[in-house]
Amino acid sequence: MAKYGTRCIIYLIDLVILTGSFLLVALYKPATARYLSDEYLVAYAALMVAWSASSFYFKKYSFKKNGSVEKLVRSVIVSNFVSMGVILVLIVLFWVSGYSRLMLFGTIGLATLLELFFGNLYYSLIRTSTITQDVENPPIRSWEIKTARKARDFKKSTLSSDMIKIAVEEECGPGIYAFMKRQLDEDCTKTLFLSTGSRFNVEMQPDNYYRAIVNMKRVNDIRFINKFFESVNRKLPEGGLFIGCAETKELRKKRILKKYPPVLNMIYYFFDYLLKRVFPKFILTRKIYFLVTRGNNRVLSRAELLGRLYSCGFSVSDEEFVNGLYCYCVKKNGVPSYDLDPTYGVFVKLQRVGKEGNMIRVYKLRTMHPYAEYLQKYIYENNNLDNGGKYKNDFRVTSMGKLLRALWIDELPMIFNLLKGEVKLVGVRPLSMQYFRLYNKGLQERRLRYKPGLIPPFYADMPDTIEEIQDSEKRYLDAYDKNPWQTDIRYLGRAAFNIIFNKARSR
Repeated sequence: MAKYGTRCIIYLIDLVILTGSFLLVALYKPATARYLSDEYLVAYAALMVAWSASSFYFKKYSFKKNGSVEKLVRSVIVSNFVSMGVILVLIVLFWVSGYSRLMLFGTIGLATLLELFFGNLYYSLIRTSTITQDVENPPIRSWEIKTARKARDFKKSTLSSDMIKIAVEEECGPGIYAFMKRQLDEDCTKTLFLSTGSRFNVEMQPDNYYRAIVNMKRVNDIRFINKFFESVNRKLPEGGLFIGCAETKELRKKRILKKYPPVLNMIYYFFDYLLKRVFPKFILTRKIYFLVTRGNNRVLSRAELLGRLYSCGFSVSDEEFVNGLYCYCVKKNGVPSYDLDPTYGVFVKLQRVGKEGNMIRVYKLRTMHPYAEYLQKYIYENNNLDNGGKYKNDFRVTSMGKLLRALWIDELPMIFNLLKGEVKLVGVRPLSMQYFRLYNKGLQERRLRYKPGLIPPFYADMPDTIEEIQDSEKRYLDAYDKNPWQTDIRYLGRAAFNIIFNKARSR
């Protein structure tokens, strides 16, 4: 039944798209009133019938999580082409003269483009994997463990410090060696120096022989980044160091704007941003991105890079910006999570604590860089909590994400959870397990008796500290127990006032 309910909702949305396209094309014409006359409305009704029949026949609304986007595009185009053909036949059969071709072709053409756009967004939504922060002890897959040469079969070779410095600076420029030297022992016999993007060169090294691995190849130019990091993790002993470098998106922008003259540099940066940062986020354009770039010279934020390293079993020891590069030194402190379906698209599904302790998947628009979910512990240890329970100076949030939060657009996909009955309009915020554990035991147990809400009491009371947030939720629950409907209406009004007039923002 849920499947047919979803199809009905999609069908209604599609009719809204078709009607909106018809009205937009009519408004474009000089004599708008004529195109909203009975003659055109009857023709539009016929189009709606033909549109609906062909849509169901060609299974346009049969969205499947593992379905093909190519099949969606094909079904939309074929279905809409058939609809247009039916209307043209009716116009010829009944000798309808004076019917505007722009109204017919424009309505169907615009509706088709909108269908493809929203269909792509919907596929991105239903294919979004669930983010979970409980990745401390992920499973180890046997097929990921490969046999390496034994350390006793490996012949040691010694390089002088001068030789290493010359080689490193020739590869990456001046200043990089000074950063590396702070991390490494004077005796570099147990340090492996590489400049490669190939996992093969790492896999051919002995297990647990080196205390440190240094790779001077930019991470931006490694095709399968996480697989490479996983190979490095397997070769290092517990506590072993991995040193590398990358060009972050901020450094890339600075380099491009400096390299080209004014105006031209902004044009170049716009198309670079479109290809390297927008295209990888959508299913339809992701293939174009990899076809053109083959994954080389990709754009990486600092948050994504660190998130990938943390997901592969490392933690940060030191980091520094040197000579136009971001250098990092990380320590092995566990095994990789082997995430086969990382969240990289427009939508994210966040795992949150719901009623009775059941975990629910809350939909949101992405406001953080990919892999940012793995940096919860890093951010908490280095940034702590700010007023309102936010993390201070959270570099995981993108520039667009700040705008989406300011306008509350990032919360819109949670309406899907509201329709599913997993949350109600007003109620305590659905929390991540890590944040939930910061609450006192009594409030934790009490919260589980209630369905979480889309709009929490936070926006009505505007508390600052974690203790004040808990007090705010307790007051709300006390009032809710006495008068549920009145309490929700009162808190909704106060929250709306603070959002509109006191500039309360999404968090």
